[in-house]
Amino acid sequence: MGKKGTSKRSHKRDPSLFFDPRSIAVIGSLREGLFGGYVVIKSLLSAGYRGEIYPINPSNGVVHGLRVYPSIKEVEADIDLALIMINARAVPQVLGECAEKSIKAVVLVSDGFAERDQEGARLQNEIVAFARERGIRIIGPNTAGIVNTSNGLNPCPYEAGYYKLKAGSVAICSQTGMSNPQAFPYPDLGLGVSKICDFGNKCDLDECDMLEYLEKDPATQVISMYLESIRDGRRFLEICKRVSAQKPILILKSGRTEEGAKASESHTGAMAVDDKIFEAACSQGGVLRLREFNALFELPKIFAMQPLPRGNRLGIISYTGGVGVLATDEGTRYGLAVTRLSRKTSEILNGIFPGLGVMPVDIGPMAPVVKDFLSLYPKILKSVMADENVDALFNVLWADSTGMHTESYIKAYEEVKGDTQKPLVTWVYGPDKGLVRDIAERLEYLGFPVFSDPETAIKAMGLAFRYTRIREGK
Repeated sequence: MGKKGTSKRSHKRDPSLFFDPRSIAVIGSLREGLFGGYVVIKSLLSAGYRGEIYPINPSNGVVHGLRVYPSIKEVEADIDLALIMINARAVPQVLGECAEKSIKAVVLVSDGFAERDQEGARLQNEIVAFARERGIRIIGPNTAGIVNTSNGLNPCPYEAGYYKLKAGSVAICSQTGMSNPQAFPYPDLGLGVSKICDFGNKCDLDECDMLEYLEKDPATQVISMYLESIRDGRRFLEICKRVSAQKPILILKSGRTEEGAKASESHTGAMAVDDKIFEAACSQGGVLRLREFNALFELPKIFAMQPLPRGNRLGIISYTGGVGVLATDEGTRYGLAVTRLSRKTSEILNGIFPGLGVMPVDIGPMAPVVKDFLSLYPKILKSVMADENVDALFNVLWADSTGMHTESYIKAYEEVKGDTQKPLVTWVYGPDKGLVRDIAERLEYLGFPVFSDPETAIKAMGLAFRYTRIREGK
């Protein structure tokens, strides 16, 4: 690393330099610890980033085998992206050096700006004005950074304990570092991500810029965002209308109450938009609104792993009638209606066990009395999935304490995989968390999303149906 010859690229409003840099300057402390430049470089190297890395610090030496430069001006090669982690008051000078170096993209990790006080807000305005004069784009300040899984770009400034993230189709963007690797266990997510971006105070690059970038990003098929404010409501609505016609947009917005709006100001310096106005914008823009933080990571699974439902006719297979009733109630909230099995399917199921051929399909009574239940389970699942009256299926699995049922479940899902263009969501319960986790991981490896509770599973299916309607222009 440290070679010359990185060519310049047009930036304008395009954030591509942030996510596809061929060279990165890491400016700040390089002392070993849980935060700082030392961690950033370790994370980049461990994640497999193959571009050039230039550590910048007045202290000469070597870090992670790389030469340390006392100033960015000492680097002879071109640099695409600078990541800055220094005292806020020193940022204007370093930003000036970046401008002299013709760097057009800066991730400003440093805090102490608009989220802090009026003096911090003045300083933030100063650097924004300078950056715009020089054609520099900024993510931050007060950010935990960005990730691009396709090229190993994970310059996480905090020690996360892991570095490589599974590549996938879900982009997660937010106004909090809680979405970044040091705060969320992405290896346990069950799906892959394409991009991660913490806007921080979003003094420059904001949600509209990211939506436009992700609209054209072939690696991204689902967009999940946490926002505390909307900078340009008109532009946001126009972009959402266009993007949501191609890719689902899921947004969690805080500041729904007056107290929450005040809290967002102290967090990122954001001015929260009126919640009723935002609700109307979501409706007009085809945005799927989320209500819980964990939904940012969990609900995109339905879109990343399964086809959209063609209609609202919901099928249910369960070990317990109670969950079937709960699923029926929850589905109504999202326009889903529990369907009625066709005569053909009813006859097949009643032939397996008397009374089985009604919806919801309750397999609880037959499981303990039918000797060959495990061998029959794949037939039950396939029959309901194939029913002409079923647009989508919610399946409840019991992870028994011995693990006896596991292989039958896996076989059933393997047999329906690829045979139908209907979504299948699952909830697994049981007394052994390890067995529950094992079944969930194996099913998600096959491409079937497993959710943490019945309500979330139905909510995911409901949002998928809503998005079907959005795509149809309804």
